[in-house]
Amino acid sequence: MLRSIFAGAIALLAFMPAARADATAVPSRLDQILATGVLKVGSTGDYKPFTFKDPSTGEFSGFDIDQANSLAKALGVKLEIVPTSWPNLMKDFKADKFDMAMGGVSVTFDRQKVGLFTDPYMQEGKTPIARCADKDKFQTIADIDKPDVTVIANPGGTNEKFDRAHFTHAKIVVFPDNTKIFDEVAAGHADVMITDASETRYQQKLHEGVLCSVHPDKPFDFAEKAYWLQRDPYFKAFVDEWLHQSIKTGAYQAINDKWFK
Repeated sequence: MLRSIFAGAIALLAFMPAARADATAVPSRLDQILATGVLKVGSTGDYKPFTFKDPSTGEFSGFDIDQANSLAKALGVKLEIVPTSWPNLMKDFKADKFDMAMGGVSVTFDRQKVGLFTDPYMQEGKTPIARCADKDKFQTIADIDKPDVTVIANPGGTNEKFDRAHFTHAKIVVFPDNTKIFDEVAAGHADVMITDASETRYQQKLHEGVLCSVHPDKPFDFAEKAYWLQRDPYFKAFVDEWLHQSIKTGAYQAINDKWFK
């Protein structure tokens, strides 16, 4: 008898949290997006070719902006780009200003603590970009970490974090405008910038014969780019499936070729 009463009590306790959870359940992020008809995407607008905000028109363009439009279409909702910045990205994410962040966002432990990442869509790492005449001087961390070398970085992102973790002798200069930071290297105001290999390849094309990417196929570290979502497994499952289907059908490759070739 005691055994049956004990078993019944355990069963009741197991049921009660589930019942209470059902009573207080709130719509998932995916449900909210479908209900409002709007997908809010946070993007910095200063990281070509992933995201760029035209200062004259305010319009966003780039690889991940095209991807955001594709995702909104798959959801059957309107896309709203919410401007943010690398120094404020975490704060804006925590403040729930957008459903997800897109625009060359790297996977980091700090970001994983507060949100979910999709399956990665790109793997790369940090590598230098310098004036072509000087590229052979900056092959290693030791080559760069010298008192007479000036390293330039955009504020608040993984580039500045990398520099401060690896350079104790080189001069680190923080430049606020990431859309013009490579012009600073080209003009000789800084010697080198450390950033993602994909960006160095793109900027090398924009500054052909002036700036050269340094060993982009063998970066200093390993990183993944993915889309950073507010914590909802249903939303993540949808976005992951959209991304996989986009890759399978060739839609992803078409956008990739448009911006990276």
